[in-house]
Amino acid sequence: MPAVKAQNTIYQRKHLEFYDDKTVHYGFFFGLPNTRFQVKHSDQYNTQDSVRSMHSPNSMGFRMGFLMNVYLSPRLDFRFSPLTLSIYSRPVDLTYTNGTEQRLTRESTWVEFPFMLKYKSERRGNTRMYAVAGFRAGLEANVRRKQNINRGVGQLATRSADFSVEYGVGLERFFEYFKFTPELHFSHGIANLIQPTNSVANRGISRLTSHTVTIYLMFE
Repeated sequence: MPAVKAQNTIYQRKHLEFYDDKTVHYGFFFGLPNTRFQVKHSDQYNTQDSVRSMHSPNSMGFRMGFLMNVYLSPRLDFRFSPLTLSIYSRPVDLTYTNGTEQRLTRESTWVEFPFMLKYKSERRGNTRMYAVAGFRAGLEANVRRKQNINRGVGQLATRSADFSVEYGVGLERFFEYFKFTPELHFSHGIANLIQPTNSVANRGISRLTSHTVTIYLMFE
């Protein structure tokens, strides 16, 4: 009689097995944005004698908010954040022809509203990959527009509204009582944020847009 060999199988418990049966899910997130301005020089920058170079280095910020995820199909979701607060500190470094350097920092708090479509892979066990794409609208919460416009030489004045396209990838990990998601986002500003003034910095810039790379930790 032939010997019968038992095969060992590893059983993995499927957490939140009926998660997708619910149409709407809510959660919250924390984010670490690495952000900067994209600077396009004006014609006056090429003719003025005082400034030799002007650029915006990367700087870290902080972001937190709530999210709502709406199930559309087995492969597609709609995601929206009814409240996102972001704190940015974007600098612009100027080097003058006499060798001196100056850093102008635009510190601001923004209320933002991202709208995303989420394309999901098939769930395997307790893991699922996905990609997102959409846009983000934002309004500066601590704006002092008149004060910014009237500032003198050496100050950077920006507009109080921004609009950007955004895309990213994420990994959903299902646990017994919640879903944890690390996510990587790339955001490219479309709106011109420069506010025309008589300052040296603002005269030298024709277009100023935001560029941000963000790492998210999401909980649903």
